Amino acid sequence: MSQAKPVPAPNKNVAIGLWAVFIAYFTSYFFMNSINIVQPQMVAEFDGMALFAWLIALPALGSAVATLLFGKLSDMYGRRPILLIALGLFLTGSILSVLSTSMAFAIVARVVLAFGQGAIAPMCFSVLGDLFEPAARARWSGMLNLPAGIAATIAPTLGGVITDSALGWRGLFWVCVPLVLVAGGLVAAGIPKLQQKVAQKVDFLGILVMVIASAALIFGFSWVGAPETRMMGIGLLVVSVAAWVGFIQVEKKAEAPILDPQVLFNRTFITAAGSGFVSFFGLLGVMIYSPVFAQNVMGFSPTVSGSMLTPFSMLFAFMGIPAGFILAKTKKYKWMYITGYAIMTVAMFIMWGFTKDTPAWLFVLITALMGFGNGVMPTINTLVAQFAVPKRLLGVAVGAIFFFVMMGMAIAPAILGLAQNSAANLEAGLKLVFLVGAVGMVVALAMVITIPEVSMDTEAPDQKAAQ
Repeated sequence: MSQAKPVPAPNKNVAIGLWAVFIAYFTSYFFMNSINIVQPQMVAEFDGMALFAWLIALPALGSAVATLLFGKLSDMYGRRPILLIALGLFLTGSILSVLSTSMAFAIVARVVLAFGQGAIAPMCFSVLGDLFEPAARARWSGMLNLPAGIAATIAPTLGGVITDSALGWRGLFWVCVPLVLVAGGLVAAGIPKLQQKVAQKVDFLGILVMVIASAALIFGFSWVGAPETRMMGIGLLVVSVAAWVGFIQVEKKAEAPILDPQVLFNRTFITAAGSGFVSFFGLLGVMIYSPVFAQNVMGFSPTVSGSMLTPFSMLFAFMGIPAGFILAKTKKYKWMYITGYAIMTVAMFIMWGFTKDTPAWLFVLITALMGFGNGVMPTINTLVAQFAVPKRLLGVAVGAIFFFVMMGMAIAPAILGLAQNSAANLEAGLKLVFLVGAVGMVVALAMVITIPEVSMDTEAPDQKAAQ
């Protein structure tokens, strides 16, 4: 089969392509960091607390599916048209959200939006893989943390300002519209097209089984914590296990698998993806539960607790920039994995020891260490995914890394919530959450200690092409 290759972009278009990637990435992260601010107002307007869990779970499922599906489609048909489709779905979902008249309508709109928005970040990394040779790829992948960091810094406050304005919660979705349109125009102008000589079949069966497996896994963990839905949750987890086994068998036989076996069974890739998945138990413990600890156990106000987490947010957002330059110079990543996860493991065990009398400076220091350790991981993970597999699978590999991350984001809250609710009081429950996060970090550290070090100077050989 002839291999699809991107048409090299003229030098004058590289700058436009970079602007396209940066603005698309900024738009995705701006929305992700501000949506939690507007959701309470949305729920209040529609009296939709009974459906709030669906507002979280269904968009998470849509984002997870989109990372794999769009990654594969971009390898087949090119980054430009698929990224434009993703931006189009983001735009459509934003407009539908503005027009929402009920909680059910709002959930459907958010699913449409998430299906597009969830695919944007991995697609941006894949575009950089097309635009630059291996030597420069690490630097520019690290630089993607610049728009992400700016978004993480301004989005929560700006989201609150917009929500408190006359526009209300719908204002956030209106703000996204021009950002998406600008990103789309730059994508069309600056990202190279793909020369596709031979059409490939879409792996519809693999997509269907993957959706069933993912949905059953997310809802199974979400429902297993509540007594009234526990048996249904257990049943869904059994269905998920069976579906994942079936998915692997389907992908082995598929002509154009959505998750190629060269990715699925690649030791380096699966180690990076697996460690990223379990690390979210610790990361979400800091992001979601440490503010609760600071406010309701240590007694700080919401404003003060927010400022206490600012160093964590800033380090988490910007550490990928120096990480990218270090990787470009050293071509070694294993030591960064081990160092990062070791720092986070120690930090989570210290947080397990937090009490109501813990000084604020120690809270700030330890959560900042979590941001420092985890801030390098997105850059390392996406680069390892790119260099561990053949370039024809670049989109699939990057999409799959984000898929594992999305699944971790969707599943971790259910497990952490179960741990928190099993304790006698709030303080004990939150300490148990931090302990679960620490155990997750131990598992992640044990995994990366064994990760192979692949070359970051050349592309990985293609087993299929060699056959």
